[in-house]
Amino acid sequence: MANRSHLYAANTLPTEDGRPDPVVGVSEHNWSIPLAHLLLVSFDTRVVPSMIWGRRTGVAGDYDRGAALLLELLRVVGEDVAEAQDFESVVATTKAQLDKQRAKYFLLEAGEILDVDDEPAETAIDRLVGQHIPSLAAQAEAAIAGENAEWLAVARGRWRENFYSFYNDTLFYSFESE
Repeated sequence: MANRSHLYAANTLPTEDGRPDPVVGVSEHNWSIPLAHLLLVSFDTRVVPSMIWGRRTGVAGDYDRGAALLLELLRVVGEDVAEAQDFESVVATTKAQLDKQRAKYFLLEAGEILDVDDEPAETAIDRLVGQHIPSLAAQAEAAIAGENAEWLAVARGRWRENFYSFYNDTLFYSFESE
């Protein structure tokens, strides 16, 4: 099995008693949690129960604000990116999927990625939500404002790693048919 991060959208949050209905697929990414997924959950970020693993390793964030931040960062990255045509195709796919799956919340399932490290997943998710995601969002906002050229250059240079994910309604773990 490939370790993936999974990104979903829903109008309510998962609880200990169950998951939202419906939950729609947005994106998945192999072997890491890409910058795009982290930025998408970067507003009103909170730890929630996982819809897949039955433990507290899910992350929720405001859909509209997260989507706006990512799309604005993509605009800035695209101003001077290598392989511009490929990048523009990725941006178009991303925008189309975000528009199609619009909901109140993004729900990030990161358990498969967190399990790769020796740190307990619940500790890692607290660090991710409390430190890493807010730091990345602040850096992205500064880059958009023209105040973080070095970080922007790194994001731009690693655009495939940061922004190129599998955007589709049906992900490895899908809830539509259950």
